[in-house]
Amino acid sequence: MKFHRRLALCAAALVPFAAFAQAPAYPSKPVRIIVGFPAGTGPDIVARLLAQKLSEGWGNLGVIVDNKPGAAGLIAASEAARAAPDGYTLMLGETGQLSIAPSSYNKLPYDPAKDFVPVSQVVTADFILLVNPQKVPAKNVKEYVDWTRQQKGLFMATFGAGTPGHFGAFMFGDAIGIKPEPVHYKSTGDAMSGIFSGDVSGVFASAGLAAPNVKSGKLVALASTGGQRTAALPEVPTFKEQGYANLEFNSWFGIVAPSKTPPEVVAKLNADIVRAMRSPDGQKKMEDAGFRVTGTTQQEFAGVIAADTAKWGKAVVATGFKAD
Repeated sequence: MKFHRRLALCAAALVPFAAFAQAPAYPSKPVRIIVGFPAGTGPDIVARLLAQKLSEGWGNLGVIVDNKPGAAGLIAASEAARAAPDGYTLMLGETGQLSIAPSSYNKLPYDPAKDFVPVSQVVTADFILLVNPQKVPAKNVKEYVDWTRQQKGLFMATFGAGTPGHFGAFMFGDAIGIKPEPVHYKSTGDAMSGIFSGDVSGVFASAGLAAPNVKSGKLVALASTGGQRTAALPEVPTFKEQGYANLEFNSWFGIVAPSKTPPEVVAKLNADIVRAMRSPDGQKKMEDAGFRVTGTTQQEFAGVIAADTAKWGKAVVATGFKAD
């Protein structure tokens, strides 16, 4: 009898270890990446390229890009924040959702600092100031400024209120001494239509979006906002090169997970994302699309979010803008 009792106790003690040993390795089922912007936009392009590389590294396990556009990415962020913290629902977050929104909204439906854990910044994207050569006779920033002073105002398209391009327009206006009139469009396509029709005179677009329009001759690139020229359009000088040293800003995209996602899952995700983005194929595809690969550590990405929250917060306060 004593022998059987001891045997039962030993078996019971081994149950947790057996269960742990049998737990499937992450990931064992398809992973969903929520994107707060429509198909064909910069965030969507980055998410799909990343999804492809992660899927390959995970034995062609499905990685689904789920577009949830609207409210400058807030709808997607709200859903991602409420998702189960198991690593199977992630979000490709961007500057506006994670670093600008806390200053531009009095009441956010999520808290970037509390509801998400940073996994890895994936890429950064410089902005390109674009104009329609059929409507604006300018080949550089000086010519654009001179032309603008002769007009009734500086009307600039944005891809939504509270986005980096919105505040970039204010930073540009402040640099040239002209208050801009931002025209907020619901989608990238609508904003580009505004440029082609002449309803607005300029727009800050990501290098990836700008490159095909510039190379086809449909639009003219006047300057880039990066610290150095972008590989997508190496012939386009920076604002700094043209005498505007303070006009340096960019956007970034990175993966975040719901808070309380297990640390070992976050660490696994970080390692796999960095490996995918720094592979020759992954890096080339991102650069060809107009992005600069970063692939940071978790801590580095957290630092970027915090620093940009402070930087963009000052820009928001300076404009007096509130989205709600």
